[in-house]
Amino acid sequence: MYAESRAAREAIRTRFAAQYRLAYPKAIETLERDWERLVSFFAFPMDHSLHLRTTDIVESPFAAVRLRTTTAKRYKKAEHATALIWKALGVAERTFRRLNALEIRRAVYAGVTYSDGVAVTPLPRRIAA
Repeated sequence: MYAESRAAREAIRTRFAAQYRLAYPKAIETLERDWERLVSFFAFPMDHSLHLRTTDIVESPFAAVRLRTTTAKRYKKAEHATALIWKALGVAERTFRRLNALEIRRAVYAGVTYSDGVAVTPLPRRIAA
């Protein structure tokens, strides 16, 4: 996942598959079947790859929720648990890490195509009416 280009990723995958195909055939089959999804973050800016490669965005806030809910074990009403969960998420939200390279959000949203983390199609220019 740290390879510089599509060709480098493909070469590494081929070597890996050749080395481990006999010992772990199902793992190699899964790797080959899900390859495009595995490297899909290369279709976005390289500056955003740190955020796209991690599940911490989802796991970190819920760790705070899990910490609060497991200590209480039971709640008398579902509304109390719901309120606690939303409050814990609100507190965790204050420490969320900001997205890298905010200046290219507009280009990503506009549909600029990226290959190996580098823009391939330019941002469409707006024409004043």
